[in-house]
Amino acid sequence: MARYLGPSCRLCRREGIQLYLKGDRCYTDKCAIERRHYPPGQHGQRRSKLSDYGLQLREKQKVKRIYGVLEKQFRGYFEKAERQKGVTGTNLLVLLERRLDNIVYRLGFANSRAQARLLVRHGKIVVNGGKVSLPSYLVRKGDVVQVTEKGRTLPIIRDALEAVARRGLPAWIDLEKDEAKGRVIMLPTREDITMPIQEHLIVELYSK
Repeated sequence: MARYLGPSCRLCRREGIQLYLKGDRCYTDKCAIERRHYPPGQHGQRRSKLSDYGLQLREKQKVKRIYGVLEKQFRGYFEKAERQKGVTGTNLLVLLERRLDNIVYRLGFANSRAQARLLVRHGKIVVNGGKVSLPSYLVRKGDVVQVTEKGRTLPIIRDALEAVARRGLPAWIDLEKDEAKGRVIMLPTREDITMPIQEHLIVELYSK
């Protein structure tokens, strides 16, 4: 499967906002957005006005990069969101929030979604008592997500849990920090997704 192997900070600069791809580094003055708040590349500092299509494309790329999914998978989420009742854009974001790697990150078991994906793939996460190694697994209301006993000894998980207070915990999940266990008490709503996302632009792009 293809995946991006370049510098993470370059993606943040391309989108013009913090995507929180580097964990703790994003909260320090070493953050690339703080130091160079313009797009990467030779012509990054040149001012240019985006077309309507350009704005839609950038919004789609931004959301893909936040959640760490590629085009084919992202399109699949959009088509699933379109088939569901309700607002397509909201459905899309809720589906992305329900991904297991995102839940692991939100609970504070990892410092970034990329790190959360590794933990899931390496079998360090259990859902309702059973190991799940698929980062795209969609959690449901009432699901219990927990780090394995062996995983709790890993320094990266201990360090991430110490930093959970700084990132904050969403209202739709509950965390038992001492046991490295969380519960999905309800499915997320649009108000729970605080990143600056204009999902209607993505809907407009795919509706052409």
